Amino acid sequence: MKVERVASANDPRVTPYRGVGDPELVRARGEFIAEGRLVVQRVLEDPRYRVRSLLVNDAAFGALESTLRAVGDDLPIYLCETSALVEVTGYNIHRGCVAIVERPAAASVRGLLATARSIVALEAVANADNVGGVFRNAAAFGAEAVILSPSCCDPLYRKAIRTSMGAVLRVPFARADAWPAALGDIRAAGFAIVALTPREPAESVDVFASRDRRPRKIAVVAGAEGAGLSAEVESAADVRVRIPISGAVDSLNVAVAVGIALHRCLTPQIVSDT
Repeated sequence: MKVERVASANDPRVTPYRGVGDPELVRARGEFIAEGRLVVQRVLEDPRYRVRSLLVNDAAFGALESTLRAVGDDLPIYLCETSALVEVTGYNIHRGCVAIVERPAAASVRGLLATARSIVALEAVANADNVGGVFRNAAAFGAEAVILSPSCCDPLYRKAIRTSMGAVLRVPFARADAWPAALGDIRAAGFAIVALTPREPAESVDVFASRDRRPRKIAVVAGAEGAGLSAEVESAADVRVRIPISGAVDSLNVAVAVGIALHRCLTPQIVSDT
């Protein structure tokens, strides 16, 4: 391993980490930030990602040491005290571990549609935690890709990756530059567009899921909390579904709603090792 001790936050070797809190700067450099031991371990073990360098405290290094030994000698690993790590990055790094990773080439909407049978499409979901939660649910319930409208949060933003528990790194995604025109491409690829909305006319998701002849390919479409889906998207849907809830709350968190809809609509076979 190529481990170098950093004694001061002013060390020029860790200069690239001074901008990791600025998502636009990181993206402009063609990079994304992996934060936390679980997420960093996943990018280290996945050959699709090229980690440029790693900044860790002693505890995180100890937890990742076996993985790092398998990586080889080309990866720069900077070891520092937690206080220096915070001073360099400008915030309290989750579990003392952050990596700068080369951003992969963007996938295309049509490329993803060619191989998937179930997808999630998001409209104007700008909250990083919600986007990360949707990806985590997509991985859990078998959705094979996520399509995002132009105003959605970048899934490779560090908070979205962390909230997704690394699912963003496994579930393919693409940004649709033309929205909602991209729904036409989704339909042309054989998907039934299933819009999540509490507005009429919408049938219960359980009613839709219990149909004897459900669509073979499904695209679950959801919008941001509050505004929900635009009128254009709702009118373009093949079916509108709602999740029945009590009158005690106005709506569900979008990631929760997507998770329920995927569970009902995809009904995956979950194998237990008991």
